[in-house]
Amino acid sequence: MMNIARKSKLMGAVALSLGLTVAGCAGMPTNTSLYSSKQPVVERTNFTLDVDTTRSGMSVSEQQRLNGWFETMDLRYGDRVTIEDPASNPAVASAVNELAGRYGLIVSEVAPTTAGMLQPGQARVVITRSTASVPGCPDWSARSDSNYMNATSPGYGCANNSNLAAMIANPEDLLEGQRGNGETVVATGTRAIQTYREAEPTGAAGLQNATAGGGN
Repeated sequence: MMNIARKSKLMGAVALSLGLTVAGCAGMPTNTSLYSSKQPVVERTNFTLDVDTTRSGMSVSEQQRLNGWFETMDLRYGDRVTIEDPASNPAVASAVNELAGRYGLIVSEVAPTTAGMLQPGQARVVITRSTASVPGCPDWSARSDSNYMNATSPGYGCANNSNLAAMIANPEDLLEGQRGNGETVVATGTRAIQTYREAEPTGAAGLQNATAGGGN
């Protein structure tokens, strides 16, 4: 009976130590790479406004209504403006282009798919706005002081990626960078080199006379 009692106590102690070990490992960092598991996520939202059109484009009142909508939406760099016009009237596109140009934007060609049907004699102006955020940041889920895997914390990279997502002017640049047109303007491309070559040497005016001041 004594041996059975000792064995049961020993097994209980082993089970208790294993339970404490497992509990201590819970919340331990597991990311063994130097890449952050928290990355910026870009989300797109479409805002639409249906405007009445004519053969000559848009009336003055409709242009004023559209411009007021642009002001209310705080149209800015990074937004994408498109037109859904079943009639493909170039006068309508020209009117919207002129209004969007006041905000420094150019109307894109292909409009995204939006809900709702257009009535005859109407066109739909779409603003596609992208936002960037880092879901799950900050992450303090690793509450264990043990780090047997020498891993980075779950919140590793949250500060840099969150600041990047907050400061970037066009969140779409996180998905795909701006494309160049392949053209090089010689007048501006060589301006810095020309200024450097034509600059007068610093010693051309001679050495300045300087007197040593007193002191210990």
